[in-house]
Amino acid sequence: MAHPQFPQDSDIVYLNHAGVGAWPKRTGDAVAAFARANVARGAAGYPGWLKVEQRLRERCARLINAPATEDVALVKNTSEALSFIAYGLSWAPGDEVIINRSEFPSNRIVWESLQDQGVVVRDPVLKDPAHESPEDALIAAIGPRTRLLTVSAVQYGDGLRMDLRRLAAACREHGVLFCVDAIQQLGALQFDLNEVDADFVVADGHKWLLGPEGLGLFYCRASLRHELALTQYGWHMVADAGNYDSKEWRPAETARRFECGSPNLMGVHGLEASLAVLQDEVGMAAVEAGVRSNVQYLLERLERSPELETLSDTVNERRSGIVVFRAPGRDNKRLYRSLMDDGIICAARGGGVRFSPHFYLEPGQLDYAVKRAEMLATKVPETT
Repeated sequence: MAHPQFPQDSDIVYLNHAGVGAWPKRTGDAVAAFARANVARGAAGYPGWLKVEQRLRERCARLINAPATEDVALVKNTSEALSFIAYGLSWAPGDEVIINRSEFPSNRIVWESLQDQGVVVRDPVLKDPAHESPEDALIAAIGPRTRLLTVSAVQYGDGLRMDLRRLAAACREHGVLFCVDAIQQLGALQFDLNEVDADFVVADGHKWLLGPEGLGLFYCRASLRHELALTQYGWHMVADAGNYDSKEWRPAETARRFECGSPNLMGVHGLEASLAVLQDEVGMAAVEAGVRSNVQYLLERLERSPELETLSDTVNERRSGIVVFRAPGRDNKRLYRSLMDDGIICAARGGGVRFSPHFYLEPGQLDYAVKRAEMLATKVPETT
């Protein structure tokens, strides 16, 4: 029986939450109500809209267990937040940033763009035989000129979950700033800043958080806020934002200093509704349990498959909401396209097919998706 918040069409199985998450019904209703209000009454309800925005800030802070709501900014996307860090910090020629070769382009391009300033980008291979773990590879890359280490909590290509606590401890030991792109964790697996001592956390709201595109969160440690030079300016980021007559201004002391202009209130209504489903109606502990259960089911089902093999790490502490598999000896890009044509909504990643089931998927849907993958794998061309 379908979850009441996810009355999806019966001809699809939605397994692409690591790409763009499917909205809950509550989210669609909230955005529709916001649109109707705009049509009927314009901005007459603006004060109420700002209350929704404040609720979203509080939800985002709770999502990562931030010390205070004021530590979280609402930003357009992950790339914008990473740019605030990259172009807010003061760099000297020879300073180093550590990424890795498996990172999503958002967490690679922005740092490589600093090379014109003489910044050195080091990108070790996570699964290097010379190191016992992915964390070993990153920690070994830390040197005397390393300023920042940035990593995705979960690698998008194969679903590898990083040991963030160990990386944070290594960064503290070496005096290195630690940045976490949490887009593939938030909304699927719980995150706690008390356990992960990160300086920066960034994430968009349109994947596992099940919200609209164009709105995400940016956490900056309070003691570092003033060390980031501002790169955008506008009416919304000033301390006295509502005083339009004042000729004097200064940036807000809170994380709102990173929000230069008018807020995305349609996105705010959508993401606040999505988080209400995850945090209140279901509860993040239950969400995580559901995601883990679905991943376990998929892994067990793939293990029994004569046509498919799992590419993701199956060790429990390395699991996320992502499972990547392939049909050995077959054209897996063609397999992906065939699955999409068949209503199995997924992605082509990591040399295979990526399934990313959220908590609300049922075992029968997962079994059906694997069966279709097995059948279609026999029909796609062999590779030479």
